[in-house]
Amino acid sequence: MTTASAPRILDGFDWEGKIYSDGWRAGDAESIPVSDKSTGERLGTLGIASANDVARAAAGAARAQVAWAATPRDERAAILARAKDLLAEHRDEFAWWLVRESGSTIPKASFEIDVTLAKFDQIISELRTGAFEEVLADDGGYRSVAQRVPLGVVGVIGPFNFPLYLCLRAVLPALAFGNAVVLKPDQQTAVASGILTAEIFAEAGLPKGVLHVLPGDAEPGAALAVDPNVAMIAFTGSSAVGKLIGSAAGGNLKRVSLELGGNSPFVVLEDADIEAAARCGAWGSFLHQGQICMASSRHLVHESIADAYAAGSRHTRSGSSLATLRPATCTFAGPRARNRSTLANGNGAYQRSDGER
Repeated sequence: MTTASAPRILDGFDWEGKIYSDGWRAGDAESIPVSDKSTGERLGTLGIASANDVARAAAGAARAQVAWAATPRDERAAILARAKDLLAEHRDEFAWWLVRESGSTIPKASFEIDVTLAKFDQIISELRTGAFEEVLADDGGYRSVAQRVPLGVVGVIGPFNFPLYLCLRAVLPALAFGNAVVLKPDQQTAVASGILTAEIFAEAGLPKGVLHVLPGDAEPGAALAVDPNVAMIAFTGSSAVGKLIGSAAGGNLKRVSLELGGNSPFVVLEDADIEAAARCGAWGSFLHQGQICMASSRHLVHESIADAYAAGSRHTRSGSSLATLRPATCTFAGPRARNRSTLANGNGAYQRSDGER
């Protein structure tokens, strides 16, 4: 795959080692390298935000949000439409980073961009046609009206696996309906989901201060959850971290949206087509190296066909994209798989396939 022939979004300015907060500037925390997950090649340097950066960004977002909320809806919709067009124009560049940062295959990266473009269309349509005021029934002779108004500042904490879509799924409606956003993308995939996103919105005409992009790990995420200027947190990630985010945000009376990890069973009954079931099971477990919350985490197979299913699964798995990655430490999937295998073996399970990771 090659990058787009048009000028790249990242050409023309120095994004390396910087965060996006009232323009590009250095973060207070130490920068980290951005690497290709398949080769280990260094692709750049990512600026990392501190808790102080979060406080500064949230305060700036609160100031900028007032004017943004007063901007007519059709003007906000036009800015989102321009951002969508820029994503479509530069989709090859987004795909290039998705493949290299997250270990995506090209089809997976392309699918992620497609669903993100569809989300743009949905939100823009709702912004242009949705009802934001409702007259309520009132028997007392009064005129009662319910209005939908922005919350203020929304904090978005994104994951590493479908980083572009799962970040923008929360960013887009927040911006569309008059909120400012502080986005903390996962530092493993922050270029595809944060750096590029910041630049397409800047080019689309989003006013400075309405969107802040602060890559980082636990420190900026924890700070975002308790910052007094942030009215809501939208988090996608693990259940363990989600509990911490929910507790911190709830203690500060923030609204919270949590989409957390799953543990999904794949059930195979005795009358199943074993070859088809093995293919589907391998797809469910190993798509994107198993780094999906809906991945098939457990295969519950009728004992009468268990051996045949295991043999079919071994044959199918050998052609999966997992083999194209570097050692398992490059992604979360390898350590998680080893931990689950160790736990299962310690509770009476035994391994039916070869390989140690």
